[in-house]
Amino acid sequence: MSRLRNARLKNVLDRLVQRSSQSHKSVIQVIDCFRTRLLAAQGEYMRRYMKLAFAAGIFAGLGATGVASAADMALKARPVVAPLYNWTGCYIGGNVGGGWTRTDTTRISNDAVGPAVANYGRENDSGFIGGAQVGCDFQTGNLVLGVQGMFDFGNINGRHALTDFPTFTETNSLKSIISGTGRFGYLLQPAFLVYGKFGAAWLRDRNKVFQPNGALAESSSFTVPGMTVGIGGEWMFAPNWSVFAEYNYMWFLDDTATQFTPTPGNVGEVINVRQKAQTALVGVNYKFHWDGPVVAKY
Repeated sequence: MSRLRNARLKNVLDRLVQRSSQSHKSVIQVIDCFRTRLLAAQGEYMRRYMKLAFAAGIFAGLGATGVASAADMALKARPVVAPLYNWTGCYIGGNVGGGWTRTDTTRISNDAVGPAVANYGRENDSGFIGGAQVGCDFQTGNLVLGVQGMFDFGNINGRHALTDFPTFTETNSLKSIISGTGRFGYLLQPAFLVYGKFGAAWLRDRNKVFQPNGALAESSSFTVPGMTVGIGGEWMFAPNWSVFAEYNYMWFLDDTATQFTPTPGNVGEVINVRQKAQTALVGVNYKFHWDGPVVAKY
């Protein structure tokens, strides 16, 4: 009986061991299966992550390239170039300013009695003038040489008593100034010219002599030839535009004198006129260039 119980007990234990071994194998298989799936899932996640990282890297590289290209284009769109100026060519423009005159008149003869010298006195007048100018320049290095014609109009006038006949009065009216000059300039900077000018000038005057009662006795309109000199500065603020300021001095001498025409009942006279004039002008020019920019040394 004892042997039979031992055999049965052994048989039960063997079955338990066998079942335990099978359960252990099942657990190991489940664990192995889970680990395999986990590794597969991790691999798939890593592959997706790497793909996303790779794509992000490509887009980032393209963006950086675009920014760099845009920066290069911005730099290329703003080149730093030293401005070049060309003073060779012709121009036309306008001017305004002020004028001052000093006029000395002397009677040379009287139509009724012949030679009869008398001092008619001096008059100082001032007023507004304005006009236009045209010219052409030629640049060679820092030198600019040219010619210019200027036409200014106004009404610079005044009134004074005759020195030798105080009850009589005279008016002197400057109507216009026309000048033809040569200009000689030097470029202090590519866009800034200082210059001098010299040439001939003509003044158009209208003079009248009045009787003590204010009635007109005689009058004459005439042109007085003379000479002029001037200095100025001109700034080319754009390739075809410039502004200038200048001062001119003119002196005139009428050696042949002028015949004054009398009103009815009066006697005509020959009167000598000596006149000096000054102008201070500002103006603008539009330039027509003959060729490209000229490089000068400074």
